[in-house]
Amino acid sequence: MNGRQTILIVDDEPQIQRFLGHALVAAGYQTLLASDGREALAVVAAQEPDLMILDLGLPDMNGKEVIERLRLRSDLPVIVLSAHDQEMEKIMALDLGADDFVSKPFGIGELLARLRASLRPRRAARPEMIRQDGLSIDLAAHRISRDGEALRLTPKEFDLLAALALNAGRVMTHRRLLELVWGPAHVDDVPYLRVFVGQLRQKLERDPARPSLILTEPGIGYRWAQPELGEI
Repeated sequence: MNGRQTILIVDDEPQIQRFLGHALVAAGYQTLLASDGREALAVVAAQEPDLMILDLGLPDMNGKEVIERLRLRSDLPVIVLSAHDQEMEKIMALDLGADDFVSKPFGIGELLARLRASLRPRRAARPEMIRQDGLSIDLAAHRISRDGEALRLTPKEFDLLAALALNAGRVMTHRRLLELVWGPAHVDDVPYLRVFVGQLRQKLERDPARPSLILTEPGIGYRWAQPELGEI
């Protein structure tokens, strides 16, 4: 390889392969192609791409099964392509380990932005301090301040904040957040989660009516905004 990052495009529609291939090459990436799930897994094993763009509707297996098999052996970033009416499919794919999703039809600018976020180096260890938009989050001491002024969070609010901020840029489904913060018995308590997100926004956002940190993915979950380079 010549140093450029390699993107595996998994889609059985030749026109999508061509469209994405041309756009990614123009953006400076190399591409690999696969038309079904088995071929995709074989390419990952043989070529070790840097990221997979995965259509959920494949001829031999559902894209969710590809993610499930992939996660047994690899943490390769995966961006799912899905139709607007596949909300539950997106949720299940994210819960299985997909990093992000883009709904069809999509703009190439949006896809490239999601791709760049997913390709940013993942931290091997949990950071002790997160700094973003004037916030300082001390994960070890469970302290948070904005512009030097201490903010008061309940223990559960802090746990929810940490779950979001440590996964900055990634979509966190309602189910995943509820499981992480409240435990498996509460994975269906979505109204409860919405209340806590609202409380966090009131305390953390500069303008809670226009949140810039805790972003809503309608019907799916929440995303902590990707920080600027050097903030964390």
